[in-house]
Amino acid sequence: MKGNVFTKAERLCSRKAIEALFAGGARAFTVFPFRVVFHQVDDNAGVPVSVLVSVSKKRFKHAVDRNRVKRQIREAYRKNKHSLAAFLEGRQAGLHLAIIYLGNELQSSSKIESRVAELLGRIRKEMEEKA
Repeated sequence: MKGNVFTKAERLCSRKAIEALFAGGARAFTVFPFRVVFHQVDDNAGVPVSVLVSVSKKRFKHAVDRNRVKRQIREAYRKNKHSLAAFLEGRQAGLHLAIIYLGNELQSSSKIESRVAELLGRIRKEMEEKA
């Protein structure tokens, strides 16, 4: 990955890929206020990690609040993705990742960033243990 950006190629948009991620066989865990579902893939279109960010309409009725949380999560991921990406590039592997926000309240950006960094570290640790 070049620079410290979150490109379109890094977003998980494909309906088939999303259905495959949630169909079964993927690993999941919770780091409150997030639930993370991830699945290792062989071919990932040139990027090591593809990310899906989801915030429930049931928990945040107003679109402005959902969009704020998604923007905070994407920014936190963008700042902390490099260690996981470098690990995956070394293994010649790709990863599909869904980050689902479970909280009922808005959080500060610093709290979200620390939790995202924690969950990315945990994903790397789980993949190291599996290998």
